Amino acid sequence: MFRALILSLFLSAPIAAAAQSTVPTSQAQISLSFAPLVHDAAPAVVNIYAKRIVEMRVSPFASDPFFKNFFGDLGPARPRVQNSLGSGVILSRDGFMVSNYHVVGGASDIRVVLKDRREFSAEVLLGDKASDLAILRLKDAEELPFLPLRDSNTVEVGELTLAIGNPFGVGQTVSSGIISGLARSGAVTGNERGYFIQTDAPINPGNSGGALIGMDGALIGVNTAIVTRSGGSNGIGFAIPAALVDQFVTQARAGKTRFRRPWAGMGGQTVDADLANSLGLERAGGMAITQVQEGSPFAAVGLGVGDVIVAAGGREVNSPSEMLYYMTVAGIGAEIDVRAIREGRVAEYTVAMIGPPDLPPRDDLTLGERDVLQGMKVANVNPAVLSEYQLPILPEGVVVLETGPIAPRVGVQRGDILREIDGRKITAPSDVVQALSTGRRSVSLVVERGGQLVLLRFRL
Repeated sequence: MFRALILSLFLSAPIAAAAQSTVPTSQAQISLSFAPLVHDAAPAVVNIYAKRIVEMRVSPFASDPFFKNFFGDLGPARPRVQNSLGSGVILSRDGFMVSNYHVVGGASDIRVVLKDRREFSAEVLLGDKASDLAILRLKDAEELPFLPLRDSNTVEVGELTLAIGNPFGVGQTVSSGIISGLARSGAVTGNERGYFIQTDAPINPGNSGGALIGMDGALIGVNTAIVTRSGGSNGIGFAIPAALVDQFVTQARAGKTRFRRPWAGMGGQTVDADLANSLGLERAGGMAITQVQEGSPFAAVGLGVGDVIVAAGGREVNSPSEMLYYMTVAGIGAEIDVRAIREGRVAEYTVAMIGPPDLPPRDDLTLGERDVLQGMKVANVNPAVLSEYQLPILPEGVVVLETGPIAPRVGVQRGDILREIDGRKITAPSDVVQALSTGRRSVSLVVERGGQLVLLRFRL
């Protein structure tokens, strides 16, 4: 009997070993092991090493905290090399790939290392700081591994996910979790205008730009940010949806060098319980229109201030950032179906997605060497300028496009709206030149920044 037991164990050992090495073929089997998914997806996730030259000012009082508080960084500007480490995802065989803008934006040298240790140089084709996305292309690369994009509308809370990236530079790492939430936006994400997928898959520094994939092996989103108090993962991470990545790729392949969003020409706010009560709505939800610009495509179909948008493209809308996202993934040239409540009645509208018009003409000009704030570039506010510089809706004004070397020293920032100079109202770029050529020994500026008026005074 003992010999029979030994023989039984001997014969069963190869069978058990074969069973353990079998590749899962069903959804149930895959849920027990992520190895097949990782085997297929990991080669398309890359490590990115980027270098950028930045101008840094070193104060002569840096070692003295007392004087540093008074004089700040007033030393000469010196170029410094700044290195960044992150991840990226290859999206096509011919070398198109995606990463975060904060990883590669402004970089002078980008090196990409694949899982099989091949290295390529890369260039940024299209980047957008507001979305924190950048599309790159690997040079002299072909027949590369890549990940397909998944329709973000099919993603559901509770799905299993894998995050693949290079945290802390230790090498490619895979972590697992679930989709914890959808349509995340606001201050907690670090981007008031963003729209994110939330996951509890551990994401750490270096994972930025890496892949968040589903159990079908397709790319759900690009990992971009975490909520943390310690600098490490607390299980709250955010990924940019694949639908937005797809729109970036489309524009990059079309040769665009600046990402273009459809123009709404309106402002709005989330409908909370108090606002719902004042509007006579049964419950909170939707986005109330608070501002409408002339020429807005929403105004063209009859929508106006006080109307509440509750759905767009068949999806629920509860905030301005959601509305902007649905418009963005639809793209310029498309049409989007909108459901809105007006005076208690629900109505359907079809709104055309158009680009922001560059009207009235921006009439931009740059102050010359003899002007007080030489090198500063200003222009009239119009929808194209508002979109380009991510400014709030404003009826009129003159915006600072570029500060030049002098203006930052007196507190002027890019995107500031010039309202007054020495008590003189500014309504056109030519007013700026005239107001700054009065020969006065002191100048006072009133600028609008973030919806607040700021007074700046300086002596010549």
